[in-house]
Amino acid sequence: MKIGIIGAGQLGRMLALAGYPLGLRFVFVDADEDAPGAQVGRIIHGRFDDPAALAALAASVDVVTFDVENVPQAAAAAVAAKVPFYPPPEALGAGQDRCDEKRLFRSLGIPTAPFEPVDSQQALVAAAERIGLPAILKTRRLGYDGRGQKRLETPADLDGAFAALGGVPAILEGFVRFERELSLIGVRGLDGRTAFWPLAENVHVDGILRQSRAPWEDARLQSQAERHVGALLDRFDYVGVLTVEFFLADGTLLANEMAPRVHNSGHWTIEGAVTSQFENHVRAILGLPLGSTAPTGHAAMVNFIGRLPALAEALEIDGAHFHDYGKTARPHRKLGHCTVVRATQAERDAALESLLALT
Repeated sequence: MKIGIIGAGQLGRMLALAGYPLGLRFVFVDADEDAPGAQVGRIIHGRFDDPAALAALAASVDVVTFDVENVPQAAAAAVAAKVPFYPPPEALGAGQDRCDEKRLFRSLGIPTAPFEPVDSQQALVAAAERIGLPAILKTRRLGYDGRGQKRLETPADLDGAFAALGGVPAILEGFVRFERELSLIGVRGLDGRTAFWPLAENVHVDGILRQSRAPWEDARLQSQAERHVGALLDRFDYVGVLTVEFFLADGTLLANEMAPRVHNSGHWTIEGAVTSQFENHVRAILGLPLGSTAPTGHAAMVNFIGRLPALAEALEIDGAHFHDYGKTARPHRKLGHCTVVRATQAERDAALESLLALT
């Protein structure tokens, strides 16, 4: 069996690494012929909306998936007309516009922060009056890892803020004074069966995920999160892995955003769960039985951003699992990660401090 992946970043690379022990092979479409996926599969050179490249991919594989959200929905639908394509293009499109995404959440009874669409400076001022400050102004499309957003603290911050984000359609979101950030990853198979990993607690710095710890053990919140993610899985007749990032505020989960793919906050599952998010995504899109999502211990994952530590330093930490994506270093770029798994939370947190000292 051959799996096609649109996008050959580190997520695509890790999908292939999870699939190779199952006897699977992988082909990618990417504009960068030296992307991480090139280490583990053939690259068809082309943009994510390149009809010729996508047609060549569809003709050479049994099923197609993706590792990035910015694949145009129309391009995904064109591939889906030729070969099985999961997750469905409709789910891919639902997460590409922040306003549409928030409306989707609300339609399914999933709480969010207050929000309003903003299409002009005048609309921004009016939205700020209704929502209040502080608030976050974000582009509706293409923002990722903290890009395309601006925090507005005072009325003076409104001046020129719409133009500063490029004058493109935006969304103003009320600022959430959250206790912590949590994410839940779920997976749904071709037969409709679902499974969920434990909640993970995440810490972001400058909008980029810095660390994750799992499991976050709270039965009430786990049930609440599974209900919300399950509603999204059912809404789209979803196949594959889906992630939702939440804010925990006043004992309630508020959905921040969804990712219709494997997710950075689930990297801990490679060593910290019986079956990783990557393997279960592959199983799901091929119609194979899903594997157990139970944790194997208490896990912590640290992203290496902008620079990698020396390999020997990382491996000095007992039980450290080092992942180098093979990327060229530059500021704010995710170059790799490291995971530790321990028998107790206290032991895990001590190892996490050693990992953080490497960053």
